Amino acid sequence: MKFIFVTISIIVSLNCFAQSKPNIIYIYADDMGYGELGAYGQTKIKTPNLDRMSAEGMRFTDHYSSAPVCAPARCMLLTGKHGGHTYIHGNYELGGFADSLEGGQMPLPEGIFTVGKMMQQAGYKTAAIGKWGLGMANTTGSPIKQGFDYFYGYLDQKQAHNYYPTHLWENDHWDTLQNPVINVHKQLDSTKATLADFNYYKGKEYAPAKLTEKALAFIENNKSKPFFLYLPYTLPHLSLQAPDEWVKKYIGQFNERPYYGQNGYASTLYPLSTYAAMISFLDAQVGLILEKIKALGLDENTLILFSSDNGATFNGGVNRRFFNSNGGLRGQKMDLYEGGIREPFIARWPGKITKGTTSAHPSVQFDLMATLAELVHQKTNATDGISFLPELMGSAKEQQKHPYIYFEYPENGGQLAIRMGNWKGVKLDVKKHPEKKWQLFNLQTDRNETTDISEKYPDLIKQFELIVKKEHQQAHIQEWEFIQPKFDSKSN
Repeated sequence: MKFIFVTISIIVSLNCFAQSKPNIIYIYADDMGYGELGAYGQTKIKTPNLDRMSAEGMRFTDHYSSAPVCAPARCMLLTGKHGGHTYIHGNYELGGFADSLEGGQMPLPEGIFTVGKMMQQAGYKTAAIGKWGLGMANTTGSPIKQGFDYFYGYLDQKQAHNYYPTHLWENDHWDTLQNPVINVHKQLDSTKATLADFNYYKGKEYAPAKLTEKALAFIENNKSKPFFLYLPYTLPHLSLQAPDEWVKKYIGQFNERPYYGQNGYASTLYPLSTYAAMISFLDAQVGLILEKIKALGLDENTLILFSSDNGATFNGGVNRRFFNSNGGLRGQKMDLYEGGIREPFIARWPGKITKGTTSAHPSVQFDLMATLAELVHQKTNATDGISFLPELMGSAKEQQKHPYIYFEYPENGGQLAIRMGNWKGVKLDVKKHPEKKWQLFNLQTDRNETTDISEKYPDLIKQFELIVKKEHQQAHIQEWEFIQPKFDSKSN
């Protein structure tokens, strides 16, 4: 009897230990600009749930994506590598837009170490629900092969251009939705377009709602064990598509004209209202997640993080200037100026993170692996990141800082950027003009990068060049090799 009692005590103790591990939810918006939440100064779009999350947690002012476009940002987030060391450097597209041509993007290779794998090693149940963009089901990049026990959503970023797709993917299997085939890049004739023509871009099952449904089910099914949920929503990435009832909340508030698809993506009668509706819909999904966690009594044992993969976009009917989407920052998606990479970042953990706090700690998304590794007591695999857990826990004095944050992006002409303290260096068009000069900005006095002061600080420019030599690692395909390439870059 004594042996049985001791055994039961040990089992109970182990179960209590397992329960003490914090649940972690990382919510990732898509193409959301720095200024598109009320907590970051937005005045035209309503985001009450994310604003509440900010009020109940910590809001970061100087947090960066690792890259200014989807696939590399996601790769670096999940592997803890910066732009000079990452496996995926750009949106390397495979296949086409039609269902029959679905091919995804360049897949993650076999054997790469991801946050998902690390969390599995720590005893967590893991899920990725949303947009993947790092390989199809029949490749080494399948999320099921990259550290996630469960996946639901879009595997191919091109399929994610349509919010009413014919299918999503559950694990490695096609999940049919009750939507017609829609070519979201079909342009309308502005002189002939009818209401029926605009209704062509609508369906019955809105993909973001399906993602939330699966996320809530995953939380429910794993409420008694530690879980890690990576939740990369597609909102507010184009196309401009939202349920009618959400668009109606904004119709009449803006002076807007129909968008006919002349700059790509789906046409819509109310482009401004639809874009605002998409962000508000995303906000509502965050609210549902917060409600679920609270209802299950998991509030004080769940760290919830929210950010975006890059700055606001520039085509497809979006008007980022009207909404001040990047909060006055220079640049946009595909730029290494602040507007392309500085992101909203909110962390909430009742009882652990002091509510209503603001952090100016310069951090970057490839820090996530190091942060979670410290939190769940795991070793990282040569990450470029630095844990920001001390900052979250209110131990600013113990917070290690980056000597510099390095950005390298081969697309849009080939770009480099380095943030070192309050200094920010940017070098553009490197692919064809490697001799081009660095621009230099003091972010403390010139947050919006309006005045290049590089001529005054030649020693800083020399430091930047040395950093590039130190941090750049040759890419594995020619298209991404633009720093001292072993071929004639001007002919490519």
